[in-house]
Amino acid sequence: MASTPPPRIFSRRRRIAGLRRARVRQSQRDAARYILQDMVEDVLERLEFMRLSPATALVIGDWTGTLALSLRGLGVEVAEADVATLDEEQPLPGSPYDLIVSLASLDRVNDLPGALLHLRGALGDGGILIASVVGAGSLANLRTAMIASEPDRPAARMHPLIDNAAASALLQRALFRRQVVDGRSLSVSYGSLDRLVSDLRDQGLGNSLASPAPPLGKAALERARAAFLRSANAKGRVVETFEILTLTGWKD
Repeated sequence: MASTPPPRIFSRRRRIAGLRRARVRQSQRDAARYILQDMVEDVLERLEFMRLSPATALVIGDWTGTLALSLRGLGVEVAEADVATLDEEQPLPGSPYDLIVSLASLDRVNDLPGALLHLRGALGDGGILIASVVGAGSLANLRTAMIASEPDRPAARMHPLIDNAAASALLQRALFRRQVVDGRSLSVSYGSLDRLVSDLRDQGLGNSLASPAPPLGKAALERARAAFLRSANAKGRVVETFEILTLTGWKD
């Protein structure tokens, strides 16, 4: 009996195009990069806490190169994978690894269970996967603004995001021996909706939906901007929260 292919929610072509544009934007001094910086710092803290000393590691999605540089400083042989060329829904090259780190990447693949299976397959016995994603609960003010922009018939403009329970179930389904999923919040303040959108594009986190809605018209965009600012504090800043989920799994 043939298996049913996963639904096509995301466009790999649009995702890669957004990442390439983000790298161009990163040449600007004030380009946002706080999501990835937070994830890199968290991974390094986890490795230190676990006293993990892998001989080989694969780093996926860190376009800053910071994590690979830090690991090499610890004597780790590191391979780096560019998500603009690596297809995470296919077997990974160069395995096995003692450690695989995936940053802000797995939340935009259509076959997430399959991707996790491929990551597990690329680990050696006793290897560990650490994957950080932007999780459910993120960008509540942006979601509210998008709904307000088209009150009669809101279009799908935001990515579906996984929560803690779903992430744990996915790791178990991918046959990891032990699974730990934990979340933390990263709060950032914005003076306008446009600045938030610009920051997301700086970090390659723009819309990658396979069936994107048409751009907002002028009136709809103004409604979105106004709805976003209704959540502003006394200083006129809107505090937006990113929930960062970290999935950790061990292979037998």
